[in-house]
Amino acid sequence: MNKYEFSINTRGGQRVDKITIQALDRPTAEERLRQMYHHCEILECSERPAVTRQENLDVEGIINLITK
Repeated sequence: MNKYEFSINTRGGQRVDKITIQALDRPTAEERLRQMYHHCEILECSERPAVTRQENLDVEGIINLITK
């Protein structure tokens, strides 16, 4: 999953920046955006990989968490 950050003009002419939508691809992100902002004009779109948290705990680490 990637994060897509949009800047748009709404159908009323209002500019909205930094709308972040997480999706598998850009067309899916645009579809979700247009569900929220009908008839909007997309001015910019930037793609960022989603940050995933990886907590690598071994058995010893889990035991230490439980006993604390």
